Amino acid sequence: MLGTAPGTAQAAPTGAGRRSRVTRGTTLVHADLHNHTLLSDGMGEPELAYASMRKAGMDVAALTDHATDSGFTGITTAKWKQIGELTEQADAAGTYTSLRGFEWSHSHLGHVNVWGTDSFLGSGGVKTMTPLYDWLARTEGLASFNHPGRQRERFGEFAYDARVAEQLVALEIFNNEDDYLFEGWPKFSSPLVACLNAGWRTGLSGVADEHGFDWGHDENKGRTGLWVTANSRAGVLAALRARRFFASRVRGLRLDATADGVRMGGRLPIARREVTFRVDLDPGPELAGRKLNLQVLRPGATAPEVVEMRHLESGNVLKFTVPLNVADGDWVVLRVSDPSRDNKSPGPAGHACNDLGLAYSSPWWLTGGSVPAKASTRHPSGR
Repeated sequence: MLGTAPGTAQAAPTGAGRRSRVTRGTTLVHADLHNHTLLSDGMGEPELAYASMRKAGMDVAALTDHATDSGFTGITTAKWKQIGELTEQADAAGTYTSLRGFEWSHSHLGHVNVWGTDSFLGSGGVKTMTPLYDWLARTEGLASFNHPGRQRERFGEFAYDARVAEQLVALEIFNNEDDYLFEGWPKFSSPLVACLNAGWRTGLSGVADEHGFDWGHDENKGRTGLWVTANSRAGVLAALRARRFFASRVRGLRLDATADGVRMGGRLPIARREVTFRVDLDPGPELAGRKLNLQVLRPGATAPEVVEMRHLESGNVLKFTVPLNVADGDWVVLRVSDPSRDNKSPGPAGHACNDLGLAYSSPWWLTGGSVPAKASTRHPSGR
């Protein structure tokens, strides 16, 4: 049986090394921040979940059972307490970080993960995202837009709320085995474009969204690489706040990148100029020697524009320059892909991202110079 006790020894590290070749001061940890158990609509016993993920080689794990509006069983006060007790038992400072969370689940508006709060919130009776944002703003919790586009109202079409802009830290670009870059296309725009163009400053994450009983052990499911100063709750939450993470669906993959020395997730104080990117990619032994692409994504009206594409070889730091202009939009994302395989959820015909996505960096945000009026409206804080 997988994960028989919280103290089960962690699997030996596999995949790429944990040190970046383009930045200093942090270490890579592999995380799964979205998982379910019998306490909501999962199949597995909650007492086994954390140990299963640790045995699978995860360094950071979260339980996020549903808090619902209707339709299926959600967590209760007693279940929330139980999750908290299991989370405390599993945590091992310096080697394994466990997080208690919940998935705010509305059948039309969407699902949102919340971590780091003392209580949880159900979604019954609400018609907009405002009640969740009202509640979140009164906490120190962090949150994520989950499987964006699966529910038809897409978080009120990602309507921006400045009060919780710093707390909404992530957008799930990989959920389970799916790439959500073009979810809902062609009826709907790219969730990535809709979210970032609305003004949210979310990093990009990958999660398993596990509902079975073998948490962490399935291949090809989403996961998140976090660059932490310490493998502790404080270190993990700090990395999430800084958007210092990337999405992957390859076990052990390492990705780090800078733009003019600014790490992914950061702000670029420029209006218009050539920007130098340095990219450290090691996909691990599974993809060793395979030709991969690196795509530079910029804002488009309904789908991201690919403004540059380079070939990647693991083992080398890739350095290149791209002209960026805030007048064309205030964000930039790097996507790693396998051109020999197809995206199961493609976008516009002939789009460069219709190949298989393997990893996404968190965005950079252009903040300098004269910002267009629309962007100023979206960012009342002047970010």
